[in-house]
Amino acid sequence: MTRARIYTAAAIVLALMSIPSIAISAMLDATRTVRKDGLVLLHAERTSLPLVHAVMIVRSGAVDDPAEPGKGLGGLASLTASLLTEGTGTRSAEAFSEEAGFIGASIGASAGADYTTISLSVLKKDIDKGFELLAEALMDPAFLEEELTRKKALVTGSLIQSLENPDYVAWRAFANTVFGTHPYGRNTSGTPESIGRITRDDIAGFHRMHYTPANSILAVAGDLDAGELEALLKKHLGTWRGTFTGTGTGPEKPALPAPAAPEPRRVLNEMDITQANIYFGHLGLNRSHPDYYAVQVMNYAMGGGGFSSRLMDQVRDDMGLAYGIHSTFSPYMGSGVFYVNVQTRNDSALRVVEVIRSIISDVRDNGITEDELDAAKAYLTGSFPRRLSTIGKTTRFLALVEYFGLGLDYPEEYISTINALTLDDMRKAGRKYLRPARAVLSIAADLEEAGLDKKK
Repeated sequence: MTRARIYTAAAIVLALMSIPSIAISAMLDATRTVRKDGLVLLHAERTSLPLVHAVMIVRSGAVDDPAEPGKGLGGLASLTASLLTEGTGTRSAEAFSEEAGFIGASIGASAGADYTTISLSVLKKDIDKGFELLAEALMDPAFLEEELTRKKALVTGSLIQSLENPDYVAWRAFANTVFGTHPYGRNTSGTPESIGRITRDDIAGFHRMHYTPANSILAVAGDLDAGELEALLKKHLGTWRGTFTGTGTGPEKPALPAPAAPEPRRVLNEMDITQANIYFGHLGLNRSHPDYYAVQVMNYAMGGGGFSSRLMDQVRDDMGLAYGIHSTFSPYMGSGVFYVNVQTRNDSALRVVEVIRSIISDVRDNGITEDELDAAKAYLTGSFPRRLSTIGKTTRFLALVEYFGLGLDYPEEYISTINALTLDDMRKAGRKYLRPARAVLSIAADLEEAGLDKKK
């Protein structure tokens, strides 16, 4: 590390150490119940502000989109979620929006790779109306043809426009190559062709199959006691049923991707641009993997720590070849992906790739230093309370902790597990989960200027 970087890292650690300590055991202070209909309910009463936040996770997302070759319906989960608030059985899209706006409520829904999120934020005095609207969007969406047509046009236009974005092009090629035929490699929004195939019946069927209590998690936090919450659930979600009657794990998921290929692969994307957009990496870990904590600490030192990382030190500060560079282990439910992302001049692309490969190889072979380990621990544990610093953050955190099966003691487990990690753990993690010799390299660039031959 440079002297300036050491001072910066030290300042961050000292700042974090000066944050008033918070009783870890009181971070969540929530209750968990599994209701008769299979819905998992998490509740955290917070009376500091007259606000209530609710986050519902439906354990289905883009991985559940039908994917038959030539007939796939990529984007189905995403379209379904986007239409939940665009009209219900009793309210038009305009009326729904106006009523939510009148009480200052925020209601939204979106689908990712693994799951769908529906959220509500509302003042305590308007909680009944807020839950009424949330329940309508969840249980009785109209899926109006005119709204579907409008949404499909917007999504298709956005997908076509994305093909002009070099970062998107490089990422899509990277993800497709890393995950192969697995849904994690596909765009959650689908393709223009798959969007064109989706009908209202497809959307209604997806909703009927997946949006059920037994396939869902509801987290509620804010100025609401247990009795008040129970009354709201009975009034607004008491009739919620569905076709899925499993144990709460949801419909069967597709098979996981195979291990990383034995040979390195590269994907070159020709674009008339001055900056090369680079992704370099391979398969990673799922969120529930016991080694997830070790790779997070290791990665913080390597490239996840912003200005306190080796990649930023060398590529930006020492070589001046990029404004920013980072690495991440991004987890999904069934797998994960590790990658380094950077933008640099076309003529420096290959040089930057070699530096990336060299730094990853060094961490893999030699681990990180004791100073890097201490800085990573201090930051990751010291910044943890910020994940619960607002009611909204607490609610989402509760829902995700349940979704990934981490348990309500997760804050204590996280802190103690991070603090217990050793340099030997870092070396083991590097050797096990860093594979630079078998990585995928995806570059969107002016290939001639970058010195790349697409034929090789």
